[in-house]
Amino acid sequence: MSGQESREVLAFWFDELAPAQWFRQDSALDDEVRRRFGDTHAAARRGELDGWRQSARGRLAEIIVLDQFSRHIHRDTAGAFAADARALALAREAVAVGDDAALPARERAFLYMPYMHSESLAVHDEAQGLFAQLGLEDSLRAERRHRDILERFGRYPHRNAALGRASTEEERAFLARPGSSF
Repeated sequence: MSGQESREVLAFWFDELAPAQWFRQDSALDDEVRRRFGDTHAAARRGELDGWRQSARGRLAEIIVLDQFSRHIHRDTAGAFAADARALALAREAVAVGDDAALPARERAFLYMPYMHSESLAVHDEAQGLFAQLGLEDSLRAERRHRDILERFGRYPHRNAALGRASTEEERAFLARPGSSF
């Protein structure tokens, strides 16, 4: 897959979509991501996009494919989270080599997103420092909210049904509350 395709991913995510669309459930958008980027996502899952990592923005595109597009392509199924470990590994590599510093805050937020999606409190300890940077205040608030849920439950109860996990009574009560979803 070419660098052109990585640029198409970023143009779609940051130019074609409005920020309000990034986190909203929308079956038409899910279908569009599946149609336009399903093959790219499959290639990323197979580890075939390594060439994209030669630039900060290419690495970011691969992370978006694995982290964000997974959630659209596999909505409400275990597949939505199946690439999370790979996305987190790529994000950690990007931070280690300083690729994050080359990106504007809006893009950096998505490079760091796999940290927020982790169900590890140790990973969230790392995330707190990353999201504490200037320009990422909204993302830091979201990170703190995610971490609070992990501290309380040890996992994200929102994923239980998709992952075949039984919810506790406390988790069911939490999920039934207005505003409990991300």
